[in-house]
Amino acid sequence: MIALTGGKVVPVSGAPLDKATVLVEDGKIKAVGVDVAIPADAQVVDVSGMWVTPGLIDVHTHISVMGEPAPVDTMDGNEGSSPITPHLRVIDALHPRDIGITETVKAGFTTCYTGPGSANIIGGTGTAIKLRTGKTIDDIIIPGTVQMKMALGENPKKFYGEMKKQAPMTRMMTAAMLRETLTAAVEYSDALREAEQKGEKPPKKDMKLAALVPAVRGEMKVRIHCHRCDDIYTAIRISEEFGLDFTIEHCTEGYMIADILAEKKIPCVVGPLNMGLRKREIWYADLNNAKTLLEAGVEFSFTEDSSAGTKWLPMHIGLCIGRGLPEEAAMRAVTINPARILGLQDRVGTLEVGKDADIAVFNGNPFLNTTLCKATMVDGNWEHNEL
Repeated sequence: MIALTGGKVVPVSGAPLDKATVLVEDGKIKAVGVDVAIPADAQVVDVSGMWVTPGLIDVHTHISVMGEPAPVDTMDGNEGSSPITPHLRVIDALHPRDIGITETVKAGFTTCYTGPGSANIIGGTGTAIKLRTGKTIDDIIIPGTVQMKMALGENPKKFYGEMKKQAPMTRMMTAAMLRETLTAAVEYSDALREAEQKGEKPPKKDMKLAALVPAVRGEMKVRIHCHRCDDIYTAIRISEEFGLDFTIEHCTEGYMIADILAEKKIPCVVGPLNMGLRKREIWYADLNNAKTLLEAGVEFSFTEDSSAGTKWLPMHIGLCIGRGLPEEAAMRAVTINPARILGLQDRVGTLEVGKDADIAVFNGNPFLNTTLCKATMVDGNWEHNEL
C-alpha cells in the first residue's frame, strides 16, 4: 500500500484538494481526500508542494509505429502499397520497449492510443496501451480498445496521387474510394448476417471487408484524420451515411464549424498544437481553436500526434491556456475526455476510488514549461520515479 500525502490533488472528477492524500492498494485507488486514514503498514510518500493528477492520456499517437530514430527500417505507420488497408493492425508493429514509451511515461503519461498514419484512406486499426514495462505487446495493450483509422484531405492524395501517380489524386476520389469500400463492407456484413440467420455457409472470407464489419455495424469507433473544415464536413457526411461511430482527428479548422460539431455531438481530437505551415491544409491553424470548441459545447481531447514527442504536449497546451482556455478544461482534455473516446472512462482519466492507480506527480502546474514530472505510477507501480 502506498500513500501519497501533502500534495495538491487534482482528481478531475471534482475540485482540486490542497494537502490531500491518495491511497493506492493492489493497483487501484483506495482513497482520495484531505482526511484519509493512513494504515500503519502503508509506504508514505511525501509530495508536499507538488501536483498529483491522473495519469495523462494522449489519444492519438504513433508510438512504436513511427519509430525513433526515424530511418526507413523503423517506420511502420504507413503501408504504401495500397490506399485501402483496413486489415492492417498496429499490434503487428508494436515494440513494448520502444523509446517512445519510456520517454512519454517520464512526462506523466500513463495511457496512449497508438495507430497507423494517414497516408492511406483506410489505414487499419490501432489500440490503446498502458505505458508500463512489458516483455510482449500482451503486457501493454488494453483489450477492447481497437479502433479504425481513416483519412481525408491532403495526405492520401499527396502520397498516392502526387508521389505514385495513382488514385486518389483528388479529394473527390478519396471520398469516392472510401464510400465504395464502405458500401462493399455493408454488403459483406449483410451477407454474413443472412448466412448466419439461415444456417448457410458464409461468403468467402475477405480480410479487408471483414476488418470493416465492426465499423459499419457501429461496434468499432472510427478515427477520421482531417484538418480543413470542408474535409471535416465530408467526414461527417460519409459517417452519417454509413452509421459510423466516429471522431474527428486534428480538427484544425474545427473552430470554423464549431456550432455544427456541437450540434451533432461529435468528439474531436485537437492537435498537434506546434504545427508550422508545412502543409496548405493547416495554414489556418489557430491556438484559439480549443477555446472556441469549448465555448460552442464540443468535447475535445488534445494530441501531440507524435511518438516520443508526446512528452511536449503539456507545454504546448499551455499556449492554449495563455489564450484563455480554462485550466480545468485543458486538464479534462488529457484525462477524462480521451478516456471516454477509448471507452476507458470507468478505469482511467480521474482520481476516484476503484479506478486504476495511474498517477502523475509534478513539481508545479503541469502546463508550465518550467514544470517537471517527478514520478509516474501505472497500475500502482512506479514506472518513473525521481521523488
